[in-house]
Amino acid sequence: MKQYLLSIICLFSFNIIHAQQSTISAIQTGNRIDVTIGSQFFTSYHFPENEKYPFFYPVNGPLSGGSVTSMRNGEYPHHSSLFFGCDRVNGGNYWQEGLERGRIISIGARITETGGERVVIEDECIWKRPDAEAPIKDRRLITITSPEDGIYQIDFDIVMEMLMDVTIEKTNHSLFSARIDPDLSVKQGGIMINSEGDAGEKATFGKSAAWIDCYGTRKTGTEGIAIMQHPSNKWYPSPWFTRDYGFISPTPMYWPEDDKTTNLKKGETISLRYRVIVHGGDTKESGIAGIFEKYAKE
Repeated sequence: MKQYLLSIICLFSFNIIHAQQSTISAIQTGNRIDVTIGSQFFTSYHFPENEKYPFFYPVNGPLSGGSVTSMRNGEYPHHSSLFFGCDRVNGGNYWQEGLERGRIISIGARITETGGERVVIEDECIWKRPDAEAPIKDRRLITITSPEDGIYQIDFDIVMEMLMDVTIEKTNHSLFSARIDPDLSVKQGGIMINSEGDAGEKATFGKSAAWIDCYGTRKTGTEGIAIMQHPSNKWYPSPWFTRDYGFISPTPMYWPEDDKTTNLKKGETISLRYRVIVHGGDTKESGIAGIFEKYAKE
C-alpha cells in the first residue's frame, strides 16, 4: 500500500512539473505576438508597418511582472526596449528616428511552435529606404523558454544576407541592444557587470566580454536582464557600448579594424546568436556565468 501511494505521489508530482514546463504560449494579434509564461504575460514581439524595426516590449521580470527594459524615454526616443538594427549602412539609417532614412521591414513573422515548453517565432526582414535598393535581408529565429524558476530566456538567432556590397561607417548604433529600465540602471543605483567582473560604464565601455548583466532592487526584490553573445558569432567577443543610464550593446561597428568602416561583400552571410536572460536575483544568484557556459557549448 505504501509503495502504491508513493508511486501515485511521484506520478502526480511528475505531472505537475511537466504541466509547469508546458505553459509557454503565444498568440498573434495583427502585427504583434504576445508571449505568456505560465499565467504571467512576458513579452511582445512588435513588427508593425509604421515602426523603424521589430522590437520586444515589454520584457517583464519574473518577480515584479514589470518591464526590465525601457521604451522611448525622454533622453533617447529611438531606444525601443530590446531590438536589432544598425546606423550608417550604405548611407541609410536603420536605427534612429525617421522612417524615410531607412526601415527594417518584417515580411513574414509567424509563430511556429507554442503551447509546450517553448515558443518559437520565425521572421524575415528587408532593410529598405526610399529610392535605394535594399542592402540587407535577415532571417530571425526567436526561441522563448523558462529553463528554471525565476529565469525567462530569449534566444535570438539571426542570419544577415548582403544583397550588395555593404559598407557600414563607424557607428555606436549597431546590432543587438537593450535599453534598461531606469530603476535597474547604474544611474539609479543598479549594477552593470560583465563576464570579466568589470562594473559600470567606465570599466565596461569598449571592453570585449562574453556577456553583460544589469540588475537592481525593486519592491518585489532584485531583478535584472543579461545579454550574451555566442562564441560562434563573427567578431566574438565584441566590445560593448555601455551607458550608466541603462544601455548595453555588443557592437563591433564602433571599433572596426581600420577605425573607419566595416565592409561586407554581396552574397556574404553573417550568423549572429544572442541569449537574453531575464532573471530574479543578482548575477551570482541567477547563475549567469553558468548559463553562459552551457550556451557556449550549444
